[in-house]
Amino acid sequence: MTPLTPDILSTFDTLFAEAKTAGEPDPTAMTVATVDAQGRPSARIVLLKAHDARGFVFYTHLDGRKGRELQANPQAALLFHWPRVRDGVQVRIEGAVEIVSDAEADAYFASRPRGSQIGAWASLQSETLDAQATFEARLARHEAEFAGREVPRPPRWSGFRVLPHTVEFWFGAQYRLHERWLYEADDEAGWSKRMLYP
Repeated sequence: MTPLTPDILSTFDTLFAEAKTAGEPDPTAMTVATVDAQGRPSARIVLLKAHDARGFVFYTHLDGRKGRELQANPQAALLFHWPRVRDGVQVRIEGAVEIVSDAEADAYFASRPRGSQIGAWASLQSETLDAQATFEARLARHEAEFAGREVPRPPRWSGFRVLPHTVEFWFGAQYRLHERWLYEADDEAGWSKRMLYP
C-alpha cells in the first residue's frame, strides 16, 4: 500500500471543508460499490468516519451484504459528490480494502450514541425481517441485556479501510467542460498525477 501524498490529502481536506461550509446535507456521505462472487455490482451510501494517509474508513456489520462481499473480494470504489461546492465536485477513490484493527473499531464504537450501539447488536444486517415488531423485540432484549453498563462492540461489527490506488478529483464546469485530475499509485514509483479529458 502506497500512503496518500500530502498533496492528495490536502486537496481532499480542502474540498471536504468546503462541503461542510457550503451546506451539503452530509459531507461524509459517500457511495461505496462492491461486487459479489458472480461479479454483480452493488452500491449504497455509507458515512466516512476517518481518513488519513492510509485511506478512508467506514463501519458496518461484517456479515451484512457489503461486509460479505468485501471479505470475499477485498476491492471497493468510493464516490463523494458535493454539488454545492464550487460548480460541483466529485472525488472518486478505488482500491483494496482491509478490516481495521480491533482497537480502532472499539474506539469508534464507544463514541457512537447508545441507541446506535444497541441497534448494532439487534440488527441482522441485510437478512430478511418478517415484521418491524421482531426488530423492536430484539432492540428491547439487547437494551435489557446491557442495562446499567457500557455496550461492548459486537464481535462481527467492525470497519473497512479503503487503501486507494487511484484518486480522482472531478471539478464541474459549464458546458460539461469538467476539469479532472487523476492520481495513480505505483508501489515502486509512488504516486503519479495526470489530467483527463472531461
